[in-house]
Amino acid sequence: MIEIDGITKVFGQTTVVDTVSMTIEEGSITVVVGTSGSGKTTLLRMINRLVEPSAGTIRIHGQDNGVIAPHELRRRIGYAIQGHGLFPHCTVADNIATVPKLLGWPKDRIAARVDELLRLFQLEPAAFGPRFPHELSGGQSQRVGVARALAAEPNLLLMDEPFGALDPVIRAKAQDDLLAIQKHFGTTIVLVTHDMEEAFALADNIAVMGGGRLLQYASPAEILAQPANDFVASLVGTTERPFRLLSLNNVASAIEPGTAEGETIGADASQRDALAEMLWSGRPALPVMGKDGHVIGRVTRDALAKQAERPA
Repeated sequence: MIEIDGITKVFGQTTVVDTVSMTIEEGSITVVVGTSGSGKTTLLRMINRLVEPSAGTIRIHGQDNGVIAPHELRRRIGYAIQGHGLFPHCTVADNIATVPKLLGWPKDRIAARVDELLRLFQLEPAAFGPRFPHELSGGQSQRVGVARALAAEPNLLLMDEPFGALDPVIRAKAQDDLLAIQKHFGTTIVLVTHDMEEAFALADNIAVMGGGRLLQYASPAEILAQPANDFVASLVGTTERPFRLLSLNNVASAIEPGTAEGETIGADASQRDALAEMLWSGRPALPVMGKDGHVIGRVTRDALAKQAERPA
């Protein structure tokens, strides 16, 4: 989907992005992480040419993005930012319809697309379409911002700290919404964050930036098991590492025969969630429920503790 080939950006005497090369697969979620000043946002903005590179090439579906007029390129690519950037004097429906209108879509197609997206984000069109941004909660504004970015059916969605302003509970829900929407549309997503928890929750692959360079580009499991250097290892976190390993696997892969007392946990829940529930409730094991609603075994605290000790 995206080939980034030796891309570099220099501001004055400072090299902000330094000879970065990576390939992003179609239909995947790539999360770019790094500390402040690592070059991650500049790298993202060079994909849709909000920042022009000093050297190197970015190809989207094999086409050099540098030969596409910037305004045309940006209409093909969804873009969502922290704070949502909604137009305050436009209704929710008009905000979402912005790019389809610029592309000259017929009114009935625009209306149908706005309704579809509002329903997908669990916002009733009749109730939320006529509202203005100041009438929305933070979580609702975030959903409208992502809906607007997806309105023109882009194959590619760029997101720059889109959930940074949300409180932890709403943020977790927003991440779940994004995964569901990405699965529904098959959109390729490149998301910038400084939050490693978010990276491990969302990513198919994680790109770790430091000092403008790409330090490691790999799956979450590989980065946990084999961090490329001490800087990557420090981002992953020694203390958090066992819990992050558990977050990458679901309960189904740790089921044992037998049962346990108390409320069940779903087989598709993460092992981390299962361990958290056992620690919270003081239970040594949880009964596991399958998709048919029947108990299919149990998961134990001891088994998960051993799972967390494995390298990957």
